[in-house]
Amino acid sequence: MTAPKPVIFVVAGEPSGDLLGGGLMAALRRQTGDNIAFAGVGGPRMIAEGLRPLFPMEELSVMGLAEIASKVPHLLGRIRQTAQEVAQLRPAALVTIDAPDFSFRVAERVKAYCPEIPRIHYVAPSVWAWRPGRAAKIARFLDHLLALLPFEPPYFEVEGLACSFVGHSAIEGLAGKGDGAAFRLRYGIAADRPILIMLPGSRRGELKRMLPLFVETLNRVKTMIGDMLVVVPVPAHLAESVKATLSSSGLDALAIHDEAQKFDAFAAASAALAKSGTVTLELALSGVPSVVAYRINPLTHIVASRIATGKYAALPNVILDRPMMPEFLQYAATPATLAREVVLLFNDGDARRLQLEGAAEVRAALSVPGKTPNAAAAAVVLRVAGLDRVA
Repeated sequence: MTAPKPVIFVVAGEPSGDLLGGGLMAALRRQTGDNIAFAGVGGPRMIAEGLRPLFPMEELSVMGLAEIASKVPHLLGRIRQTAQEVAQLRPAALVTIDAPDFSFRVAERVKAYCPEIPRIHYVAPSVWAWRPGRAAKIARFLDHLLALLPFEPPYFEVEGLACSFVGHSAIEGLAGKGDGAAFRLRYGIAADRPILIMLPGSRRGELKRMLPLFVETLNRVKTMIGDMLVVVPVPAHLAESVKATLSSSGLDALAIHDEAQKFDAFAAASAALAKSGTVTLELALSGVPSVVAYRINPLTHIVASRIATGKYAALPNVILDRPMMPEFLQYAATPATLAREVVLLFNDGDARRLQLEGAAEVRAALSVPGKTPNAAAAAVVLRVAGLDRVA
């Protein structure tokens, strides 16, 4: 009789976590010769790698204090359900991915139910930016942390929590590998027509706050630089609502929702206006000079402004500890200010050059020598789970 495959329970709560989880699962399968099985919560990328989700991941895609408050009872039920499933299944390890409001509560319950199950969290909380006390708190219920940024491990190791820098998934993706000429050919865009990328976010709440601001900004830009095409990469489930807004915006705009086409568009672009987030790394690695802005729910902002400690929000700026990308947050993010900075990227050679030089530094800082991020993360998971002999 064939022995059952060891199981890793993987939990992701949003699309970015699903991508990380899918890459991790694929690397775990490679390193074990496919002698591993998965359970948990995830989206299409993880399902493609063999996950049978406990419930739809989309239920967990909420952000901000105001957004979470209305869904607390349902989320608490899903937390209990997930932890109970882990306790019943007794996997070789629990791997939670980002989404700390959900993930950490699951991990705490699993420690209470089955303390012998290793608890690993992928994506270190940004304690360098706000609430540094979280490092000590999570050290009480996690066994290991996988960090995407090279400067993060010491923040947690000083609290007794093992932490491994595994590299950032952005360097393993399509950033910097797009085909700009193919993108222009596909949509009949003249070779000399400026393309500007607009990235207002991937959640409905973000779009509600960011899209009107960005549309007004780029209408101002259009009056200063003339003819340009605005390309808006957006998730498929939001494409229709974004297209409806763009149709009445006054901009000549194209909404796309294919991931590969997004990076082709990056390769064709002259500049970008983006909300703060992982996409700023993708833009840097793709060589797209960018201006970054972000607005959050006013209530969330009041709380966050009292506990924030970091100097920067855009990840390239955080990594380099300097304002490589101009960034404007909350009330500083006005159409006039953003438009001025975007136009500068079209007209000032030094502004473009400094961003491109910084991008090379960012890529080097995000890499683990000799390993891809997925491979490095999988090796740590197998070691912590005691399955490295399987690999």
